Amino acid sequence: MGWGCMARAGATNSFPRITCWEAPRSRLAVLQGLLDTDGHAGVVVEYVSVSEHLARGVVELVQSLGGVARIRQKATSHTYGGEKKTGLAWRATLKLPPELEPFRLAAKRAAYRRPTKYPPTRGIKSIEWVGHKPAQCIAVDAPDHLYVTEGYIVTHNTLQTLAHLLKEKEEGRADRPSLVIAPTSVIGNWQAEAARFTPDLKVLVLHGKDRHADFEKIPHADVVLTTYPLLPRDIDELRQHEYHLVILDEAQNIKNNKTAAAKAAGSLGARHRLALTGTPLENHLGELWSQFNFLAPGLLHDEKTFQKLYRTPIEKRGDTARQAALSARVRPFILRREKRDVARELPPKTEIPVRVTLEGDQRDLYETVRVTMQSRVREELAARGLARSTIAILDALLKLRQAVTDPRLVKLEAAREVQGNAKLDWLETNLPQMVEEGRRVLIFSGFATLLGHLEEFLKREGIPYSKITGQTKDRQKQIDAFQAGETHVFLITLKAGGVGLNLTAADTVIHYDPWWNPAAEDQATDRAYRIGQDKPVFVYKLIAAGSVEERILDLQARKAALARGVLDGGLTDATQLTVQDLDRLFAPLELEEEPEVVAS
Repeated sequence: MGWGCMARAGATNSFPRITCWEAPRSRLAVLQGLLDTDGHAGVVVEYVSVSEHLARGVVELVQSLGGVARIRQKATSHTYGGEKKTGLAWRATLKLPPELEPFRLAAKRAAYRRPTKYPPTRGIKSIEWVGHKPAQCIAVDAPDHLYVTEGYIVTHNTLQTLAHLLKEKEEGRADRPSLVIAPTSVIGNWQAEAARFTPDLKVLVLHGKDRHADFEKIPHADVVLTTYPLLPRDIDELRQHEYHLVILDEAQNIKNNKTAAAKAAGSLGARHRLALTGTPLENHLGELWSQFNFLAPGLLHDEKTFQKLYRTPIEKRGDTARQAALSARVRPFILRREKRDVARELPPKTEIPVRVTLEGDQRDLYETVRVTMQSRVREELAARGLARSTIAILDALLKLRQAVTDPRLVKLEAAREVQGNAKLDWLETNLPQMVEEGRRVLIFSGFATLLGHLEEFLKREGIPYSKITGQTKDRQKQIDAFQAGETHVFLITLKAGGVGLNLTAADTVIHYDPWWNPAAEDQATDRAYRIGQDKPVFVYKLIAAGSVEERILDLQARKAALARGVLDGGLTDATQLTVQDLDRLFAPLELEEEPEVVAS
C-alpha cells in the first residue's frame, strides 16, 4: 500500500489525490503541469503559489520522486498571469534528480538549465578538412567551427582532438588508426577523456612492460596511445603501420630535433600530422624549427639554412624584418587561442611576487657559493670560451639557486650548519593560515629533494598533502585525493606535473623557486587556472631579494618576448646568454625595490 498525496478542494486550487509510489509517471505529469503554470525555470527551480497547501503538495511530490524540496520563505510579491502582485505567497525551492525533466512547455524547458560542475565555455565543436595546400590552412566561419588542413599547430585541448577523431571515423575518412604520442603523465587523462566523451572510439594503450603483446591490435584500434620515452624503443613495430593522423601532445617534447623521440616521430607515416602545445617556443627559435620539421618538413628549410636566415639575425641582432618574415610564414599553421579569448568567464588571477631576504648565515653561504662559482666560471671562459662553457655555467647557477631556495640542497660541509632558511620561514608562517582559511594550495619546485623537506614540515603541522615527482607511481590516486578535498596541499615538481594535470580544486599556486623558462611556470600555474575554475586564483612567486633569482626573472622576460615576437609579431630582444649576462647573474647580493602585484 502506497502513501498518498492528499487533495483539498477549493474554488480554483486543488491538489489531485495520487498514490505516490505506484504511479511515478502520473506524479511527474502532475508536477510538470503545476510547474508549467506557476514554476520558475532557471538554474534553481522554484514553485510559487498563494496557496500554502499547493506549495506543500509540490514539495511532497518532488520528494516522492527522489528529489529535494523545501519551502524557503513567504514571498512578499509574486507573479500571476504575467502580472506582478503584492501579498504573501509560498515559494518552494526544488532540486530534482538529473533524469527528470520538470517542464513540458518548450519555452520553460529551454530556460531550464541543470547545474553543471563546469560552466559551458566557447570552443570548437566541429572541424572539417578542406585540402592539402598550405594556402588553405585555416579559415573560421563561425565561433565554434574550424576548417583546417594538415600540418598545423593547435593549442592543447585533448577533448577537441578526440571529438575530431570521432568525426573522422563517423564520416568514413579514418580507415586506419590514429597515433597519439604524449608525456607519460597524461596518458591516463587521454584514456579517461576518451572513455567518458568518445566511447565509440576503440582506444589501445601501449604502455607498461606487457605492451608488446598488444602490437598486433594496432590495425583494429581507432586511437593508439603511446609515450615519448617508449616511442624510440617501439619505433620498429610502430613504423610497420600507416596512420590516419599522428598527434604529438605537449609537442615541445620534440623541441630538440637531435633526440631519439624527435627522430622517431618524424619517421612515422601518416596522412596528417598535428602538434598540440601551449608552448611551441620556450627558449630559442630552434625549438620551433624542430616542431615544424615534424609537421611540414622543408617549410622552414633545413636547420642550417633556418639558422642563417632567421635564428641568427633575430636572436643575435634583433632583426625585426626577419622576425616579421618568419612570423608571416608560420602564422597560417598556428591556431593560437588564449584563455582571455575562449574563457571570458574565468575568475581573476592575481600574481604576487614575494621577496624574502637572505640573512645571517644563509646570506654568508650564498656569497661563499657565488664567489667560488664566479671564479670557476671565469676560468672556464678563459680556457674554453663562452660557447663551450655551458655545462660549467649551468652548474654554477644551479648551486646559487640551491643556496637561496634551501641551504640543505647545497652539497657543501659549510651548508650543514646553516640555520637561516628565508623561504621556508615564509612558508611556515603563511601556509598553515592559508589552509585554515580553506584555501587549496599547489606548491611547485624544480627540486624534488626540496619537496621531501617540505613533506617533513607538512607532517609536523598535520596538514594532509598529495605529492607528484618523477618517481611517483600512483599519480592518479594523488590527483583524486586532492580534487576530492582529502588533501589540502599538493607538492609537485615542474618536470613531473607542470603539464597535463587538471587541478581546479586549487585556488592558490606557490612557485617556490623561479624557473628559467617562463612558459613552464605559466603551464604549471594553468594546472589550477584553467577552464572549469570558478574561484579567484592567487599565484605567489618566492624570490630571494637581490639574488640570482631576480636576474633569472630578467631572462624570463626576454624569453617571453621572443615567443610573443614569433607567435604574435613584435620581437624586440635576443635570448642567448652573453658575458654581460653572466656578470649580472654572478653579481653580489643586492636589495631592490618591491614590484607591484599584478592582477589579470
